[in-house]
Amino acid sequence: MTAHMQPDSGLARRLAASLEGEVRFDAFTRGRYATDASIYQIMPAGVVFPKSRDDIAATLTAAAEHGLPVILRGGGTSQNGQPIGTGLVVDCSRHLGAVTAYDPEAGTVTVEPGLVLERLNARVKADGWFFPVEPSTASRCTIGGMAGNNSCGARSLRYGKMSDNVLAIEALFPDGEAFGFGLTGNEGLGVAGSARAQDLARRMLALADRNRDEIALRYPKVQRRVGGYNLDALVAPRPNLAHLLVGSEGTLAATTAVTLQLARLPTHRVMGVCHFPSFRAAMETTRHIVDLGPAAVELVDNNVLVLGADIPLFRTTLADITRGRPNCLLLTEFAGDDRDSLARDLARLDACMADHGFPNAVVAVTEPVRQRAVWEVREACLNIMMSMKGDAKPISFIEDCAVPLEHLADYTDAVTAVFEKHGTRGTWYAHASVGCLHVRPILDLKQAGGVARMRAIAEETAELVRRFKGSYSGEHGDGISRSEFVAPLFGPVLASAFETVKDAFDPDNRLNPGKIVRPLRMDDRSLMRFAPGYAVTQPAAPVLDWSDWGGFGGAVEMCNNNGTCRKLAGGAMCPSYRVTRDEQHLTRGRANSLRLAMSGQLGPDAFTSPELKRTLDLCVSCKACRRECPTGVDMARMKIEFLHHYHARHGLPLAERLVAELPRYAGLAARLAPLLNWRDRVPALARLSERVLGLSARRSLPAWRRPWRETGAAASPGDVVGDSRDVVLFADTFNRAFERENLEAAERVLRAAGYRLHRVAPPTRRPLCCGRTWLASGQTGRAREEAQRSRDALLPFVRAGARIVGLEPSCLFTFRDEALALDPGEAARELAGAALLFEELLAADLAAGRITLPLGDQGGRVAHLHGHCHQKAFGAMGAVESVLRRVPGLDLRVIESSCCGMAGAFGYRPDTVDVSFAMAELSLFPALRAAGPDDLVVADGTSCRHQIRDGVDREALHVARVLDAALAP
Repeated sequence: MTAHMQPDSGLARRLAASLEGEVRFDAFTRGRYATDASIYQIMPAGVVFPKSRDDIAATLTAAAEHGLPVILRGGGTSQNGQPIGTGLVVDCSRHLGAVTAYDPEAGTVTVEPGLVLERLNARVKADGWFFPVEPSTASRCTIGGMAGNNSCGARSLRYGKMSDNVLAIEALFPDGEAFGFGLTGNEGLGVAGSARAQDLARRMLALADRNRDEIALRYPKVQRRVGGYNLDALVAPRPNLAHLLVGSEGTLAATTAVTLQLARLPTHRVMGVCHFPSFRAAMETTRHIVDLGPAAVELVDNNVLVLGADIPLFRTTLADITRGRPNCLLLTEFAGDDRDSLARDLARLDACMADHGFPNAVVAVTEPVRQRAVWEVREACLNIMMSMKGDAKPISFIEDCAVPLEHLADYTDAVTAVFEKHGTRGTWYAHASVGCLHVRPILDLKQAGGVARMRAIAEETAELVRRFKGSYSGEHGDGISRSEFVAPLFGPVLASAFETVKDAFDPDNRLNPGKIVRPLRMDDRSLMRFAPGYAVTQPAAPVLDWSDWGGFGGAVEMCNNNGTCRKLAGGAMCPSYRVTRDEQHLTRGRANSLRLAMSGQLGPDAFTSPELKRTLDLCVSCKACRRECPTGVDMARMKIEFLHHYHARHGLPLAERLVAELPRYAGLAARLAPLLNWRDRVPALARLSERVLGLSARRSLPAWRRPWRETGAAASPGDVVGDSRDVVLFADTFNRAFERENLEAAERVLRAAGYRLHRVAPPTRRPLCCGRTWLASGQTGRAREEAQRSRDALLPFVRAGARIVGLEPSCLFTFRDEALALDPGEAARELAGAALLFEELLAADLAAGRITLPLGDQGGRVAHLHGHCHQKAFGAMGAVESVLRRVPGLDLRVIESSCCGMAGAFGYRPDTVDVSFAMAELSLFPALRAAGPDDLVVADGTSCRHQIRDGVDREALHVARVLDAALAP
């Protein structure tokens, strides 16, 4: 079924009437749930968002009556196609994320399947516990998904995998009947539920016992074995039947609750970053490092070192931990409660490296903040490698084969030879400690030849794994990619036993069919994201330059569905998703919708449809994805492209036109200020403005005032001396029209620092503008005219040696970002290279000793700093922090917050004002309510300051005003 075909309307009505949760059968929603982080795409019949166990049971019953499969889904981060299929996809992540029982004495916890691991660990951390199975996707993977895949993580060397830490599972049979396996109910079998569940348990134990010898012979003797069903768990001295469900990928039952054993948080951790001149040297040394008893040994290969150095988010960390030019690194972590013991561990590691020919090759990382930064690089290894541009990408299908450590070097050499035989190379990273290196050959799966090479490499690698007595599925499960290889590697007897398990639980094959047993073909191109005939046809003529990405389609396809944007804490993306928890309002969801629409899979007019517009409506263009998405998906720029084509077809609404044209009429409006400012004093006028102009009556508007005027005569390029003291203060429309005190303060501070300010006269009476307001509504032609007008006026001063300094992040960074996509010529690059935020200029010149700033002591006054989204996206937060920390006696506290929620005109719209305030309530508003009444609040964004005033009734100051007030007499 393609996405734009009509699904079963009777089933949709039946489910909508019987469930507390939501049901969606529209093409766009189904398209967003057709993929995970794998190469596959299968359109479901519909998507269910259950709010209770009863909702899941009702879904199972209805699906059975309509002959549809059911696929339970967590964060959708699986790499092998586990949570996708033709039936009903049940998204447990949106509502089913509660902790239902917690014993802080025993360290046990029972959770709903949609709980994100990172949120569980945040909940139990205060009691000294954590759940030690920590995949790199911990910020968005769910406990249910982890149980389904039998997840592992970097520290499995010490803590094992999911099946070693699950105590019990509550679940539903395919017909909706509830049961429980594990440490619950009947003491003899550990079974809760009807006689049916008791009987099934006995049959499974008997099946395992009959196959005891075959299990001993065929199951790989490595820790990282998650393929097939866990019949080996049922021949243990004290079998726990819950472990049969762990790793079953939702093919046996629908999990509704999981009981976990927590582990004690170690008091301290230390890390040694081991440097190696070659990949084989690292592989040969791994087992000797493991003999030292570390908690983790993780590989970072040369691909990550090279690609990561070009990604702003990771560049500083990689420079911090690497010395010289190593080929690869092994990140070795020790954990415990005694610092001296850990120091000795690092010394032993250093000695071990020296003994094997690598003296002075360990960089010690003992500070928690530095360790966290290193782990962020390691956790992003996959996505760093996926940042390769072009159609050929590192492909997951032999991703996590595991072999005994004594064979690791020979295995990796043999796999590399397979890649060379097929004309490609591979990327390697991850769990060297347990012989489970994540390897991805680089292939173009848009071509039939690439798919054929994938099949050949899979078959040859499977034979290598068998020869080296390893496991073909070592962490990420079977799914579509590897289920075909279960039978060959486990043998016909166990393959038959696995089918017996499946049939006993799910005789009608309703639960996630095609996985583990009776598998789908891993190279079936009709199941792939880039199926035969796939082509991007819309838009026919992009208006922005996408040449660095291989076109607009190539930029959209950079989203590999890894789900980093689903994280609920830390960083800034994706702020709208953090409020709604809706896949639609997520960078990944938007990118999938764009890709499907542009390739015609959602219907012929989908690209300029109102449905796609709604998908992008809550994107606040914060640009957090530009920095925090490891593959660099820039949804804000994509939204500009989309809006251009959408409005070309549907026209531009008055409200958006009013905002876009603000720079043109600001001068006239200032002269009418007494009249226009009545809007906020008369409620009826506010309500009228909402109906007519689309400006929410719940919002105050910026007050029109006499605008800022530059002082002094107009300069010429010949006035520029060229000694690093020449600056042009670029006055954006917002500060010029509404907050001239910021520009006045900036002038005083710049002069106090010894800069020469040059006033650039615009070619017409209207002040210069970056074009930001027109970009926000997709009016790229008008924005290009404005950018060109400003460039023509400013570039002569830049070429003479002056720098352009701005106050408003969204405007200044337009010169360094979107202006290059509007007009990618050398002139735009010259201006971009000279454009700096006020605080960037001061921080750089203060650090270089080029200027001094006479600042008086503030007597310990506290200042709370909220960063504008674009400051964070362009790595400028360090500059504003650096400048403020130079103020004597100022106690700076940085608020860990995402977008403030105002985001230009977004916070003024009646349909988004609630979401706007909800974004601020996530962290910004609570932090400001807790601030002292005499504390300063610092925010460099115009929108941020307005949101803070509306939401918590506090005045926020631009950093220029803070520095101006601190200037010594």
